Amino acid sequence: MIRYTLRCERDHRFESWFQSAQAYDALVEAGKISCPECASIRIGKALMAPPVTSGKPRGALPPAVDHGAAQAPAKGATPEDRGASGERRAAAIAELRRLVEANSTDVGKGFAKEARAIHEGRAEARAIHGEAAPSEARALIEEGVPLLPLPFKPRRKMN
Repeated sequence: MIRYTLRCERDHRFESWFQSAQAYDALVEAGKISCPECASIRIGKALMAPPVTSGKPRGALPPAVDHGAAQAPAKGATPEDRGASGERRAAAIAELRRLVEANSTDVGKGFAKEARAIHEGRAEARAIHGEAAPSEARALIEEGVPLLPLPFKPRRKMN
């Protein structure tokens, strides 16, 4: 498995996992990866910083630095700032839900089956959303089926 940070033509960035670099290339070539924010299929890899190891044993701390005189404590976000940030986050998630629901088909708990059928060409290619158990999602990823988790729970239909 390999994780890439991707970006669309509008510079929206998102991460996704792929079975291999070749699986990523094939999915991009086929236009099967889209931006979760704007649905663009013009996707490329964003610049990523690889993990760097220093050769020092894990857990070794750098030497302490004496900065001389005590400094004023850094100001954290006020409760008002955190509330505004939470409201912006909730509004962004609500907008994402609106876009997903308006531009894709809800296949409910049949997501894994339908995503696999679309990927294999046995069903019409279209945007779908729904539910999958973690084991089902993992299996889909291992098969190279492009998918992204959504940051909201599905709406439950009442009778």
